[in-house]
Amino acid sequence: MRKADLPGQRVLRDAVGGQRRDVALGAVLGMGHQTGEALVPVLIGLAVERGVVAGDAGGLLLWLGVLAVVYVGLSYSFRFGARAGERASVTAAHRLRTQLVGRVLAPEGGADEGRLPGELASTATEDAKRVGAVTMALVVGIGAATGLVVGAVVLLRISLPLGLLVLLGTPLLLWLVHLLSKPLERRSETEQERAARASGVAADLVAGLRVLKGIRAEPAAVARYRRTSQESLTATLRAARAEAWQNGVVTILTGAFLALVALVGGRLTARGDISLGELVSSVALALFLIGPLSEFSWVNAELAQGRASAARIAEVLGAPRAVTPGPPHGGAVPRRNAGRLRLSGLSYGSLREVDMDIAPGETVGVVTTDPADATALLRCLGRHADPAGGTVELDGTQLPALSLAQVRAEILVAEHDADLFEGTLLDNVTAGHGSPTAAPVTAAIAASGTDEVVRALPDGTATAVTARGHSLSGGQRQRVALARALAADAPVLVLHEPTTAVDAVTEAGIAAGIRDVRGGRTTVLVTNSPALLAVTDRVVLIEDGRVTATGAHERLVHDRAAYRTAVLA
Repeated sequence: MRKADLPGQRVLRDAVGGQRRDVALGAVLGMGHQTGEALVPVLIGLAVERGVVAGDAGGLLLWLGVLAVVYVGLSYSFRFGARAGERASVTAAHRLRTQLVGRVLAPEGGADEGRLPGELASTATEDAKRVGAVTMALVVGIGAATGLVVGAVVLLRISLPLGLLVLLGTPLLLWLVHLLSKPLERRSETEQERAARASGVAADLVAGLRVLKGIRAEPAAVARYRRTSQESLTATLRAARAEAWQNGVVTILTGAFLALVALVGGRLTARGDISLGELVSSVALALFLIGPLSEFSWVNAELAQGRASAARIAEVLGAPRAVTPGPPHGGAVPRRNAGRLRLSGLSYGSLREVDMDIAPGETVGVVTTDPADATALLRCLGRHADPAGGTVELDGTQLPALSLAQVRAEILVAEHDADLFEGTLLDNVTAGHGSPTAAPVTAAIAASGTDEVVRALPDGTATAVTARGHSLSGGQRQRVALARALAADAPVLVLHEPTTAVDAVTEAGIAAGIRDVRGGRTTVLVTNSPALLAVTDRVVLIEDGRVTATGAHERLVHDRAAYRTAVLA
C-alpha cells in the first residue's frame, strides 16, 4: 500500500460525507427509480397473463394503468435523483478546489514545493472534479444494487432456481469487475500525474515565452514539452486501453450471465414450472439486469479514477508546512514603526551563522557573492522558511513568536521576480495599500520611475495590464512591482534586485527615489547594484554564506577585492 492511500481514502470519505444529504436523497430516489424499472417486467407479465392468456380486458387495462403510474414515478425519481447526485458532485468538487487553493495560498506555504503551477492547477480542477464524481457514482451504484436486489427477489418468487442463480451469480460478477478495475486505477493515476506534469511544463513555457525567445531557446523548450507531452499521451492511451479492456470483458461476462438466466428460464417454462407471463417477466428481468450490471462497470471505473485523484489531492493537502503558523494572535510588537531587525547566528541553506543588526530607519545594503545566499536570506526574512540555527528578531521579538499575518504586515519582502496581476496599472500599484489617491501611492509611483511608464501608456494609470504583466516590457513590469512595494509603506521593506531591467540613468533616479520615499523607515536592499548601494547607510558583504565585511559602499569598493568583483564586474 502506498503512503498516500490512507489519506486519499480520507479525502474520499470527507467529500462524500460533506454531501451526505444530497447523496442520501439521490440514493433514495435512485432506489425508487430502479425499483420501478425492475417492476416494469413484472407488470408486463401480469398484463400478458390477464389480457392474452385469461382474455380479461378489464384486468389488462388495470395493469396497463398501473404500469403507466409506475413509469411516471420512475421518471420523476430519475430526474430529481440525478439532480441531487449532480449537485453533490459539483459541490464536493468545489469544496475540494477551495481547500486546495487555501492550502496552496496558506501563509505557512509548503504545498507548492516540487510542484509546477500547472500541476497544481490540474490537481485543483481535474482531480477535484473526479473526486466529486464519486458522489454521483455512489448514487448510481446504490440504485443499481437496489435494482439487482428487487430483480432477484422477483425472480425468487417466480422460480427459486432463477432467484438463486441471480443472488449467487451477481456477487461473483461484481467481484470479478472489482478485480478488473485495479489495472485501470494504477494506469489512471499514472495518466493524471503525467497530464498534470505536461500542463505544468506548458504553463511555465508560456509564462517564460518572451525570455525563451530572447535567448533563442525555443527549440530546446519545444523539445522538452514534446517529450513531456508524449509521456502524457502514452500514459493516457494505456489508461484508455485498460478502460476499454475492462468494459469489453465486463460486457462479455454480463452477456454470458444474462444468457444463462434466459436459458434456465426457458427450460423451466418448457417443463411447465413457470407460466407464459412469468417467462415474459423473467426474460424482461434478464434484459433489465443489463442496465444495473453495466452501471456497476461505470461505477467501478469512476471509483478507480476517484481513488487515484484523491491520493493526489491528499498529497497536496498533506504537504509539510514550510513554517509553523505561529500563535493565533501573535506576540506584541512594541512599536509598529520601530523596525529594528536583528539576525543572530542565522544558519539556513547556504548561510552560516550570519549576524546582522539593523537599526530602525536605517537603509542597509546586502551584497552576496553567491545568489543562493541572497535567496536563503530572503526566505528567512519573509519567514517562508525557519532557520536551521539562530534567530531573526523584529523589535526584540523572534519571528516565530508572531503570527504569520503580523510578520508579513511588518516585514515586506519584495522578490526580484514579483508578478503583476490582471487589472489596471493603478490596481497593481495599490494592491498593498488600498487607497488609489493616498500620498504614499503618488510618492511610490514617482520614486520607482513608474510615472515615466504612465506617461508612455495610452490610458495612463487606467491602462489594462494582462495576467502576470505580459502586456508590459520587463523594465515597466519591474518598476510597477517596485511601486507596489513602496506604496505598501511597510515598517520594514526588503527589496531584492529591483532595478535589473532598467537603464543606468533610470536606475540612478530610482535609487534616489527609494532613499527619499523610505526616509525614516527600515529598508534592506539585497542587491549588487552600485547605484542602489551608493544610497545606503552601510553595506553588509556575505561571502560563502558568512558576513565578511560591513561598511560604507565607497570604502568597501576601495578595500575589498571580493566586493569590487561582486558589484563592479
